[in-house]
Amino acid sequence: MWSDNAFDAIYAVSDIHGCADELADAQRRIVDDARAYLGPKLLVFLGDYVDRGPASSKVLDMLAAKPPVGFMQVALSGNHDDEFARMFRKPSIIADWLDFAGTETLASYGIDVAHVIKTKGVRGLQSLVAELVPEEHIAMIEMMPVSLQMGKLLFVHAGIKPGVDMSKQTDMDLMWIREPFLSEGPRRPLFVIHGHTPVLQPTFGPQRVAIDTAATATGHLTVLKIAEASFNFI
Repeated sequence: MWSDNAFDAIYAVSDIHGCADELADAQRRIVDDARAYLGPKLLVFLGDYVDRGPASSKVLDMLAAKPPVGFMQVALSGNHDDEFARMFRKPSIIADWLDFAGTETLASYGIDVAHVIKTKGVRGLQSLVAELVPEEHIAMIEMMPVSLQMGKLLFVHAGIKPGVDMSKQTDMDLMWIREPFLSEGPRRPLFVIHGHTPVLQPTFGPQRVAIDTAATATGHLTVLKIAEASFNFI
């Protein structure tokens, strides 16, 4: 899509997980920092916008809004987003989805899962999901790519299968993988920027950097800035 030098600065954020206030704070930090760059900027979100935190619906609304002036924006899909969209399209799997996550996500749309199941059953819950979750949110998730490559930079939610050409990677690999990627890195001529696996602080590994610093636990979203051939955190 773009070369790795197409932008004066690239900012990456991962694993927002329903933390709308933390996202707003990260956006303010990005806009303030970006004043130093007169040329085009890119904002890349690495997926997992829903579940765990209290405001998944608001986070999706924020992603749907126009990016800041002077920025282009790309939002990649994470495994939690993909599972949410799959459940919406196939309501029969809602019980399995709730075992994986989802209670907080539905609460952000005004659905009290425990109360609805107790009073209306699973079918009642399925009906409320269809009624209260906007189609636009699901369609946006379904349109999200699972990776963004810019020269030797690869942005992705989880990582890649080491040594495998990008044309042969599956969405499952890109959204779910941990090992052997974390230990081995891509084993390709790439540098991977990813989230998915929580770390206490941004962590560099073999040809990769992990930036999911568990916003729901810490109250802080890490922002990676790539500018002038260097990596910094703001």
